[in-house]
Amino acid sequence: MASIKGSHRRLNRLTGEWVVVSPHRTARPWLGQIEPVAAPPQRSHDPDCYLCPGNRRANGEQNPHYTTTFVFQNDYSALRPDPPEDLSEPVDSLLTAQHERGICRVICFSPRHDLTVGEMDCTAIRAIVDAWAAQYEELSAIDWVRHVQIFENRGAMMGASNPHPHGQLWGTEHLPNEALKELAQQRAYLSAHNSCLLCDYLALELQQQERIVCANDYFVALVPFWAMWPFETLVLPRRHCGALTDLSAEERDGLAWMLQHLNQRYDRLFQVTFPYSMGFHQRPTDGDPFPEWHLHAHFYPPLLRSATIRKFMVGYEMLGEPQRDLTPEEAAARLRAL
Repeated sequence: MASIKGSHRRLNRLTGEWVVVSPHRTARPWLGQIEPVAAPPQRSHDPDCYLCPGNRRANGEQNPHYTTTFVFQNDYSALRPDPPEDLSEPVDSLLTAQHERGICRVICFSPRHDLTVGEMDCTAIRAIVDAWAAQYEELSAIDWVRHVQIFENRGAMMGASNPHPHGQLWGTEHLPNEALKELAQQRAYLSAHNSCLLCDYLALELQQQERIVCANDYFVALVPFWAMWPFETLVLPRRHCGALTDLSAEERDGLAWMLQHLNQRYDRLFQVTFPYSMGFHQRPTDGDPFPEWHLHAHFYPPLLRSATIRKFMVGYEMLGEPQRDLTPEEAAARLRAL
């Protein structure tokens, strides 16, 4: 596929949606918006940061003097565990709404205000992996929680309200849109082929080696064939498993190494702390086995040409379907070479 020069479409096997690829557009001139480059934090502890150890948060509560990861209930949760009392659910209507219960938590990755994941050692990142797994297990045990979404928005460009290294965990009553699409595609593939979609896809990528970014004995990071964002990556365990709680101690170490090295490659690409939205997709949590589900993490960075030029999903992308300029093969080669 690396030899395709003209515009074409690629099918996202995880969602069933198409992506337009236009390699010739990388040469177009740019007179659009230029993003400012945010200066990285200089202090290991910021007295004005509401996530630093010992500081008071916006709601007045005081953080403990934590020395590793720290998880707390989001002070401004988007969802609440109690359903609204004033919402009726019509069976058949053009105006349909349903209640959505949820639990939203924040996880501080480190007590250090000035670190990113790529700057942490593997022992510290392993503590994050363990905290993610523990939170997934704890939220999964709540009888009405059907989905646990672990994610990180890094950088002001991606809406992060605080530069302190942190992420979020949402446990929700229903499967969100992306999880529903991925479940349907993985389930249909298992039914048709009697094998796992992402296991087969990873085997094909390892055979071709065109889109691999980095790998170890337990995990592989690659630019997916159907990538939508310029330097999007997909992180996959080599062994079939459905959730972080399924990982062995060695696999958790392998994931920590992968997160460190992938972040370092991102940060070296344009010599800037790379903004992105990242998240893990794990099997639903209603108690069924979900044999079709393969654990994976998505990285969606917006930068396109430099640290100051981003990809905008507007116009045709909003009204038609996603479009990218840089081919996934070229993006993988640039990340792999760093």
